[in-house]
Amino acid sequence: MPKILIVGGGYAGFYTAWKLEKSLRRGEAEVTLIDPLPYMTYQPFLPEVASGAIDPRYAVVTHRRHLKSTKLISGRATYINHAEKKVTVTPLVGDAFDVEYDQVVVTAGAVSRTFPIPGIADLAFGLKNIEEAVAVRDRLFTNFDKAATLPKGDPRRERLLTVTVVGGGFAGIEAYGELRSAASAILKVYPEIEFDEIKFHLVEAMGRIMPEVSLETSHWVVNRLAERGAPIHLDTQLQSAENGVIQLSSGESFESDLIVWTAGVMANPVVTRNTDLPIEARGRVTANASLQVVDAEGVAIEGAWTAGDVAAVPDLTGAGVGGFCVPNAQHAVRQAKRLAKNLIAVLRGETPVEYVHKSLGAVAGIGLYDGVFQSGKIALKGFIAWCAHRGYHGLAMPSWERKWRVIFGWVGNFFLGRDFVTLSAVQQPRASFEEFASRPKPPAPAAEAPKVEAPKAEAPAPAGPVTPTEEQAPAEVSEKADEAVAEAKTK
Repeated sequence: MPKILIVGGGYAGFYTAWKLEKSLRRGEAEVTLIDPLPYMTYQPFLPEVASGAIDPRYAVVTHRRHLKSTKLISGRATYINHAEKKVTVTPLVGDAFDVEYDQVVVTAGAVSRTFPIPGIADLAFGLKNIEEAVAVRDRLFTNFDKAATLPKGDPRRERLLTVTVVGGGFAGIEAYGELRSAASAILKVYPEIEFDEIKFHLVEAMGRIMPEVSLETSHWVVNRLAERGAPIHLDTQLQSAENGVIQLSSGESFESDLIVWTAGVMANPVVTRNTDLPIEARGRVTANASLQVVDAEGVAIEGAWTAGDVAAVPDLTGAGVGGFCVPNAQHAVRQAKRLAKNLIAVLRGETPVEYVHKSLGAVAGIGLYDGVFQSGKIALKGFIAWCAHRGYHGLAMPSWERKWRVIFGWVGNFFLGRDFVTLSAVQQPRASFEEFASRPKPPAPAAEAPKVEAPKAEAPAPAGPVTPTEEQAPAEVSEKADEAVAEAKTK
């Protein structure tokens, strides 16, 4: 059977494997997926996870439950050698090994793109995976616990109650709005803290936010968030975040204990820097509209495919930035489905079809019961847009098992309220156990051996009879006396 190897189990990788399982005939091909994580993260839900509106487990889709016939390898692809058609895998445990293939699908996704701004690498949180979203949630709620015990006016209290988000794209605005909504809702259980004490700042280097929506809609979002106590700094750059002190290009400075970075993504460098496949200037795998990897002349490379954020796929609608599809969930999911169909077509001797998708619009939630929707010149705002946001993503979540978990969670929150529990202690799960655990007593020091004096040198025996001394044993004295008598008789 032909061997199909998928590198990366995120959006594009998961949907490719899922579609292949549904479409391949029995025995037609063997599919293997490599990823260090055992699940796919539904990234549009990360802002709601960070605000406590969705349980973290419901925002991920486990591979082993939903990929029934795909062989799964828990490890990281550290080199793709297409010349020899094999991938080097470093597993979670054990030595690296090679996996051979006939067709390779590169869907390694993207990571946060940062700049060398002091303090960001040491203090900021990204928002690209479920672990980061959980850490942001726990930091926000834990800071309220800490601040409630400090007196008003204490600089430490002000720092704990200040949140900074960097980046005004969809991910940044959604996270900003959700965190502001959570901070407002949590005040009812913190009578020690007042609304005006909570400070929110969003820093955006451009003159507008959310380029996917109209300028008028983006202005409405800015004003809406400002009304809720979440101002946005436009045309402003972050110059430093060292030691939690935020320095802006406008000259403004303040301290912040929670910094969230959402200012862009880049193709996963672990894969794109370790392959002989062609890579374009921005670090993405070059592809044609059929999602086949192509060389510098645009010629398709046999047996190599790519999709999602790691791929430079031409946008045939003409709406893409620089002529390429933008890295978002809409394209990743649809490219994966088309890639699976094209791969099967090639296996069956048919011609692959080009990927074309024109976005029907953009929808975003900016807090509980608030959102925006843009489709062409049609714009929805407020509660109805928020309903559209939840309806779209609730249905877009893969598998009905996951859909129902998310929807039931929303229904529970409607009747029971937002869940404010913080589990920051799980980041050091053994701390309490180690603090009180009994340990073996240290061994007692070894006793010193008694000192032994060196024996004294004996004087030569006298010629005449010997008088025994206290140190001499009786037998020794008698023997020496007999020897002396015998010697005297001889003389």
